[in-house]
Amino acid sequence: MKLLGTVGLPGSGKSEAAAVARAAGVPVVTMGDVIRDECRNRGLDPAQHHGEMAKTLREEGGPGAIAKRSLPEIESALSESASETALVDGLRSPAEVDRFEAAFGDAFVLVSVEAPFETRAERLADRERDASDADREALRDREERELGFGMGDVMDRADVRIENTGSLAAFRERIRGLLDVPATPELEAKRDR
Repeated sequence: MKLLGTVGLPGSGKSEAAAVARAAGVPVVTMGDVIRDECRNRGLDPAQHHGEMAKTLREEGGPGAIAKRSLPEIESALSESASETALVDGLRSPAEVDRFEAAFGDAFVLVSVEAPFETRAERLADRERDASDADREALRDREERELGFGMGDVMDRADVRIENTGSLAAFRERIRGLLDVPATPELEAKRDR
């Protein structure tokens, strides 16, 4: 069994890494989904309250609260899948890394996905998941918030670093290598960067 955990600033390529895993049949648990679900449970719009809720959950349950809420989902995904590997997307704090290391030991591999600010800003503007993605000032604020959770320390602890500045095909190949899965035709059919 292996758990790959991804960390990276917005627009670095974590979502693409998750897409590669899903296409290969590797279960993916997105820590941001835990936050979005809790927003909905409390009657809040996830698009407007995501950062606030992330902070609230950590205040209520400690710095490892989101990882703790993700563990049952990871264990369930692994038990329901033929895959011996899972990917948990979006680690932010050292306490989250500690939680996954305690649960999975040496089977936990932390991967830092990295790219320069301008590259990431362009990617986010292209994808426009929400209106703030196109706003560089909002992106800097978001990064400061996430770095405030300890993301820089998590990136420093990574077992593997991927500088995601080359082609999309090269990035996907690197992720498949970490997951130990073959290429998937549906992803390869997408336009390369």
